[in-house]
Amino acid sequence: MIKERLARLREAMKEAGIDCYIIPTSDYHNSEYVSDFFCVRRYFSGFTGSAGTLVVHADKAALFTDGRYFIQAAKQLEGSGITLMKMGEPSVPELTEYVERELPEGCNIGFDGRVITAGDGLDYEKTAAKKGGKVIWNLDLAEGIWEERPKLSFTPVYVLEERYCGESTARKLERVREKMKEEEAEVHILTTLDDIAWLFNLRADDVKSCPVFLSYAAVTRGEAYLFAGESAFGSEVREYLDRNQITLRPYDDFYNFAAGLKNRKEKTGLLICEKRINYRLKKEIGDEVRIIDKANPTTLMKAVKNPAEQENLRKAHLMDAVAVTKFMYWLKKNVGKMPMTEISAARYLEELRAKSPSFIEPSFSTICAYGPNGAIIHYGATEENFSEIHAKGMLMVDSGGHYYEGSTDITRTFILGEITEEMRQHFTLVARAMLRLKSVRFLKGCKGVNLDFAAREVFWEKGMDYKHGTGHGVGYLLNVHEGPNSFRFKPAAGSDENWEFEPGMVTTDEPGIYIEGSHGVRIENELLCCESVKNEFGQFMEFEDLTYVPIDLDGIDASSMDEREKRVLNQYHEFVFEKLFPFFEGEELAWLRNATRRI
Repeated sequence: MIKERLARLREAMKEAGIDCYIIPTSDYHNSEYVSDFFCVRRYFSGFTGSAGTLVVHADKAALFTDGRYFIQAAKQLEGSGITLMKMGEPSVPELTEYVERELPEGCNIGFDGRVITAGDGLDYEKTAAKKGGKVIWNLDLAEGIWEERPKLSFTPVYVLEERYCGESTARKLERVREKMKEEEAEVHILTTLDDIAWLFNLRADDVKSCPVFLSYAAVTRGEAYLFAGESAFGSEVREYLDRNQITLRPYDDFYNFAAGLKNRKEKTGLLICEKRINYRLKKEIGDEVRIIDKANPTTLMKAVKNPAEQENLRKAHLMDAVAVTKFMYWLKKNVGKMPMTEISAARYLEELRAKSPSFIEPSFSTICAYGPNGAIIHYGATEENFSEIHAKGMLMVDSGGHYYEGSTDITRTFILGEITEEMRQHFTLVARAMLRLKSVRFLKGCKGVNLDFAAREVFWEKGMDYKHGTGHGVGYLLNVHEGPNSFRFKPAAGSDENWEFEPGMVTTDEPGIYIEGSHGVRIENELLCCESVKNEFGQFMEFEDLTYVPIDLDGIDASSMDEREKRVLNQYHEFVFEKLFPFFEGEELAWLRNATRRI
């Protein structure tokens, strides 16, 4: 099937005069996760991971993806004729290097300019020019090939009440305009969906597990425009927009608005983050507009949760912890005594979360990975491909929920019975790394590249590592992956995730070990950055745990831990028990007391 689709794509490429066609994992808004309409790379490659770029030539094709997906991609590309390019590996070229190397002289590069970032598009322009060709950027070749392609999604938009978001849209717009004035900008354009949803305090369901809506926005010194699917806005939401002096315009009008900036009498100062916009927008703006290329003001604003959001997040995490801890109890009590699969276990966990009246939906597709499947970092069980769960080995569950009080993301690896000594040592190593990072104290001014070492040190000491960041920011009822804060020992290419940690930022702490064909271990908490002591040496910072779920002590080898690590683990479990015991009774409460025992 994949070979047939690629053959049809190559025919379309030939007709359009395209020699190399590039298909990223993206939508018109540079989103990490996309709605079904935009799953073009998946359609032509068969690879279902959330990150990857397909490069198709007349006689070959290659898929570039990162370390989270090496195992998964290798399996899904079997028999397709597509070569897997493992990004970051020593022998693998950068994507742009590969395109330049493989492009023959006088040949053209093609892509849909709406799903390619401005920076990448300009790089491809230069590459094509070097080879005496050009870029053809206005063709979505999937249109004539993908016959049953889903339609663009415009789900009902709703207002997130101020008691949840903690700040009015009027005040947020005022803060953005203050930044515009500071940067001497007359217009600010936003194309990233989570920034727009945050700014206008609106949510929807256009992307699975991401409560955003397809839209663009423009803010001037006195006006605000929202370009979106008009059918998604009911009368109450339209009245809300009117009260906040926000003009709703059709989704497809956005590029006409952007092109019109060139026609203003004076050269417009446009505040825009060029890393976050697509290539078509860059072309529409042209050179007549004075570009102020800075990070979107909303990026940092939304990353720093206000006091109301922080308090709501504690409530959301408590509701979530009750569900996940009851799941842990159920799992350990029933494994081996009743039929259980990765799918049925994930479904039961969602049922427990859904008992909360504030629960909306999972914050991402649950990763419920038993045994060797745990080595696939972003594993996803399907109705056609899943494993039964037995009373031995380990089960890794990475899951989360969207609540009106905020979003959660937690991973726990559960011990289901007999495990090998290697598994126990790996479990303990991951726990040690996670505990070290969450308990670190640091001077204000530190970034994720400084703090990541607190977790990785114990891995590097043993000559080991994991192929993902140690942690990412988390949105408030928005994208579960949110910048700019993160824990990485080196910044991701092209990212803006290299900012100082500020009070109010929420970041995950999730080291892991992945042994192909055997097992995987990941343990994850969410951390709230807070101010600690201030003295003659400066302002110190620390983290508050937002995740209140036991770490499975059945996997811990206490003799491999130092005294500080054991103290941190014991203190954490005391904290967890105090949070959870009012929600447990009888046999469940006795189990909880044992699950949080001192070691």
